This record gives sequence, structure tokens and C-alpha cells, in this order.
Amino acid sequence: MIRLLQRGRPIFILMLALCLLTSLPHPSALAALIPTGAMSDPAAGMDNHEKVRHFLTRAEVRAALLAQGIDPMEAEARVAGLTDAEVAQIAGRIDELPAGGILGAAIAVLLIVLLIVVILRLVGKL
Repeated sequence: MIRLLQRGRPIFILMLALCLLTSLPHPSALAALIPTGAMSDPAAGMDNHEKVRHFLTRAEVRAALLAQGIDPMEAEARVAGLTDAEVAQIAGRIDELPAGGILGAAIAVLLIVLLIVVILRLVGKL
């Protein structure tokens, strides 16, 4: 009988701990309806990523990045790490540029990527 009680003690402790954990208060889940326009279209996000990647592959942009001392491969890696909203903002700026204004676009993308690199270094992620 004593051996049976000794063998059952770990199971009793485990069951007691499990009961206590399940009885602890926990926050309730909040659920609400999401408007149709609130969710971004995943296909549009991929299109924006492709647009920015294609922009970074241009020779003028690569030359501008190298002139500023930024490795184009590092810039592409940084762009890959951006959120969909940030990429959409950059892609929107590329679309707003006048025709033939590639130098201005290159400078805009360069400044955005440079700003992201500086922020990440200040935060300590780099």
C-alpha cells in the first residue's frame, strides 16, 4: 500500500499543478468584425515587393547606392525585411515620380534605405 502511495505521488503533484494552472485567470480574447478594406491584398503586397526589387536592380540605382557607400546586396536584404506597409509606401513614391526622373527616384530609395540602416544601427539590431 505504501509503495502504491509513493508511486502515485508524482502523478498527484502533476495533476494538482495542472489543475492550478488551468484555474488561473487569463485574459479573454477580443474579436471584432474587420472591414473589407482593412486587410491588404497579399497579391498587391507581392507586386509592391517586386516593383521595389526591380527598381533596385537598375544600373543607375546600383551606381547611386555604391556612390553613397551602400552595398546593393545589403540594400536588397533590407528591402526584403520591410513590412508590406513600408514597401507599399516606397512603391507609391516610385509611381509618383515623373517620367525620366530616375535620378530622383534613386535618391529617394537610397535615402529611405539609408534611413532604415541608420535606425537599425541605433536600435542595435545591426
